[in-house]
Amino acid sequence: MFKSVFSLTGAALVLSTSSLSGQVAPHYRDFALGSTLSTVSAQVKASAADVKPVHQRPALIQDLSWRAPYFAADSNEPRKDPVQQIVFSFYNDQLFRMAIDYDRQRTEGLTDADMIGALTEVYGTASTPKARTPSMFVSLIDITSGTAVSQWGNAEYSVVLLRPSFGAGFQVVVTSTALDALARKADAEAVRLDQRDAPLREIARQKQDADDARASQEKARTANKATFRP
Repeated sequence: MFKSVFSLTGAALVLSTSSLSGQVAPHYRDFALGSTLSTVSAQVKASAADVKPVHQRPALIQDLSWRAPYFAADSNEPRKDPVQQIVFSFYNDQLFRMAIDYDRQRTEGLTDADMIGALTEVYGTASTPKARTPSMFVSLIDITSGTAVSQWGNAEYSVVLLRPSFGAGFQVVVTSTALDALARKADAEAVRLDQRDAPLREIARQKQDADDARASQEKARTANKATFRP
């Protein structure tokens, strides 16, 4: 399914992308930003259980988690692909973000310079990563957690290489700038709506619990009354 573009001595880091110039949408391997959930699901042979709804309003935000199989397709040989897991994030059925985690064993010994050099062959000249802007809340769609090592991209997309906060290894996050901005705005609004509606939801939950308790008690009363003998 994936096309190999380069490799590093000691580990095959098979990243690839279509040309990021012209009218071609930014890619990570065979996955293009802006793709629909059904398209990506078909590519990775995902099931409905692999899709997690993050928000339903004011926009539909969903995550699709895919984990690489241990064995290569149609083979009993272990996979050599360093990708361990990819989380695809969708805003109103458009892929706006890909978070790629690499297998620690298959990237063991690789330095930041090794990773930057490999990614530079695909995405062009690297730049200094931007400092994170503090936010008032932790976004549910902000799934990355780590230290940015380097970044690539332009006004249309960004590619960020990170070192995870916990443990070893690397993560690469590929993002559509425009769609990510819309998703973050929707995420902030969803949090506001959830906070606003929390008291009403709690009242509704308590009412439902009370109704369920009454129904259960009435069912028990009916059954016991029919068989009770003093």
